Amino acid sequence: MIYVISTLLAIGVVLLIISFFMSDRFSELESQFEQFSISTMQDTYQMKKKIEILEEELLTDGNLTSNLLKHTGSEPRVIQRVIQLHEQGLSVVDIAHRTKLSNHDIQTIITNNQ
Repeated sequence: MIYVISTLLAIGVVLLIISFFMSDRFSELESQFEQFSISTMQDTYQMKKKIEILEEELLTDGNLTSNLLKHTGSEPRVIQRVIQLHEQGLSVVDIAHRTKLSNHDIQTIITNNQ
């Protein structure tokens, strides 16, 4: 009986010591999740700041907001203007400069209306 108890006690101590040296996968996973969460929060913060800047630019640019709000027919005036300038043979950069829209927006409008 004493041999059984001492053997079980010895095995328990050995397993306890081994458990301290084994890597904890849960803590690694938790650390990765924490890093992902932090980077996501930073990205969200940056996106909110960029949106605020864009909103301020749109609010201060009276011509663009009035063009976007006025509709003639089924498309806003700014889209009709972009299509008209494109049909006249102007480049995307020239159209963007005249309408105060980004090159990407001009390209999207042209692509969607062809």
